[in-house]
Amino acid sequence: MLSVPDIAPSHVRLLHALEPVVEANLNRHLALAKEWFPHTYVPWSAGADYDGPLGGRAWEPADSALPSAARTALVVNLLTEDNLPSYHRQIATLFGRDGAWGTWVGRWTAEEGRHGTAIRDYLLTIRGVDPCALERSRMIHMTQGFSSPHEDDPVHAIAYVTFQELATRISHRNTGRISGDPRCEALLARIAADENLHMVFYRDLLGALLEIAPDVAVRGLRDVVTDFRMPGHGIDNFARQARELAYAGVYDLRIHHDEVLLPLLRHTGVLHLAGLTGEAARAQQDLGDHLARLDAAATRFESRRAAALSAAARC
Repeated sequence: MLSVPDIAPSHVRLLHALEPVVEANLNRHLALAKEWFPHTYVPWSAGADYDGPLGGRAWEPADSALPSAARTALVVNLLTEDNLPSYHRQIATLFGRDGAWGTWVGRWTAEEGRHGTAIRDYLLTIRGVDPCALERSRMIHMTQGFSSPHEDDPVHAIAYVTFQELATRISHRNTGRISGDPRCEALLARIAADENLHMVFYRDLLGALLEIAPDVAVRGLRDVVTDFRMPGHGIDNFARQARELAYAGVYDLRIHHDEVLLPLLRHTGVLHLAGLTGEAARAQQDLGDHLARLDAAATRFESRRAAALSAAARC
């Protein structure tokens, strides 16, 4: 029998109703997932000892050949991955640790764990970032942890991770693209492949939710989409870093609208789901209105970015 946390009875019923879908998608995931080893993507021969007990050389800014935006993106992505203990606690508490749900939680955690390991090993080996600053940021961010305003609600949780996994996949791929290092691009493409399978898993659970409890699912989707924030939003100076990444084309409003929200909302069919009434119907309308506002905001940002880049090129 599936054990679940102390949450609302309606949520417990949804978790039970979804368990056959979880089991089917877990089996598909295990069949598709390819074994890979983080150490094979790290250019160990490029490494050297650092200062400290081993008597190596201290890091200097000139050591890093990575473009500024790539360094920022890699650190943001790594610190986000570092918060895995907080994410695991939330989904293990919410989804339970038994049955298909529990197996998925463990498998997802194990796969996500290697992402931080691989990115950190790569960065430290190539001397891509200040290792002391990175460790201090890790300590601060992990101490702060991560919490969701809907941590006891499986509908919001499934909706959130669906969008978040796709956003993370895109961020990793675009970071690799701007890094100027084929080794980095290969590593982040491998990580992005994991994130894509995670997204597909949660996307199909979201589709099942829309069939089982459409009114509840649409309201949850509206709440998540209209107030979406990446899991790393608590990183120190995140707003400044997010702006740098937006100007570099790693992740911006246009990407969020065109490559994350719109494809997933179209795939689920939620924008044209018939038979909704009351708050669910209003939530469906809110989703459409939000997409329109975001599209307009993305266009304005693109104009500002083009003007800024043009001005910088003239200097």
